[in-house]
Amino acid sequence: MAAAAAGALRAWFWNERFWLPHNVTWADLAGEPGPPGSGLQYPRAGHVLSAFPLALGIFAVRLLFERFIAKPCAINLGIQDSGPHRAQPNAILEKVFTSITKSPDGRRLEGLSKQLDWDVRKIQRWFRHRRNQDKPTTLTKFCESMWRFTFYLSIFFYGIRFLWTAPWFWDTRQCWYNYPFQDFLIMFVHHLATIGLITFSYMNNMVRVGTLVLCLHDASDFLLEAAKLANYAKYQRLCDAFFMLFGVVFIVTRLGIYPFWILNTTLFESWELVGPYPSWWLFNGLLVTLQILHVIWSYLIIRTAYKALVRGKVSKDDRSDVESSSEEEDVTSNSTKGVFSTSSNGSNRINGHVAGGQWTEEE
Repeated sequence: MAAAAAGALRAWFWNERFWLPHNVTWADLAGEPGPPGSGLQYPRAGHVLSAFPLALGIFAVRLLFERFIAKPCAINLGIQDSGPHRAQPNAILEKVFTSITKSPDGRRLEGLSKQLDWDVRKIQRWFRHRRNQDKPTTLTKFCESMWRFTFYLSIFFYGIRFLWTAPWFWDTRQCWYNYPFQDFLIMFVHHLATIGLITFSYMNNMVRVGTLVLCLHDASDFLLEAAKLANYAKYQRLCDAFFMLFGVVFIVTRLGIYPFWILNTTLFESWELVGPYPSWWLFNGLLVTLQILHVIWSYLIIRTAYKALVRGKVSKDDRSDVESSSEEEDVTSNSTKGVFSTSSNGSNRINGHVAGGQWTEEE
């Protein structure tokens, strides 16, 4: 009975009439599209499993890169491996912190003040330092940003290299000619490297338009990381310049090229050449939702850039609370939390916090 239920569930999930255009079946995609022995094949569900060992390999490369390349670069720039001010050891406050992980309310503060014979401001400062000491150091953040900068820049130019000779890069109607019977060998490795972002397009063999979406979103990622690197190295003007350039590229690609190039082909050209089917609506619904998020993110970027121009540097705004770790500062400042999600499906989130001219990440 369990096997029958599993089979029914599998049949329901992989319903051909949902995933594929009319008159196309999974069996049609099982054969080789090229001459016998050519090695060409269409995407298959089992290929997704290749992403797991590839992910482990990329993670290992990241560890080696951060240790032997990024860290020496950071040290040469004078970035120290020193964390924020550590809180004074106190068993009572540590127990309270472990239970609530935030500042206690007024009544509890008064009780702790009497119990420890500390004034309330000292206790508040202790909790602030205790939270901050668990945050990564500037050196760690620099290494992470340098890895992301290198990865995004490499992936972007890798995509451009192969898309430059692809006919669908210059004529998006080519994405839908003879769909879904299209070769995908050239982009196979590219898809595996970013399988978490483009699983839908891969499983449904929307390979061509998927590459366009991904490459377009990669265009601004490395600029954001470059701004963070400049900030960690205390090159404020360079940081501001990269951030402004990031904002321009982000807005041009997400509010200009994306709707008039990507959405135009997925909504209108695909309708004309392939016709709608159930998963077509899901696919375009996700892309339209992403466009709505693009508008929101662009507004946040423009607001941050405007305040940067007014104040003379990328500074703070009122989107989140980032507490100061200064020994003398007792007021929690409202600082920028610019959440710039930059992926083809909105899942690859880069959280850039501009706090008083300093970037912090919250993965």
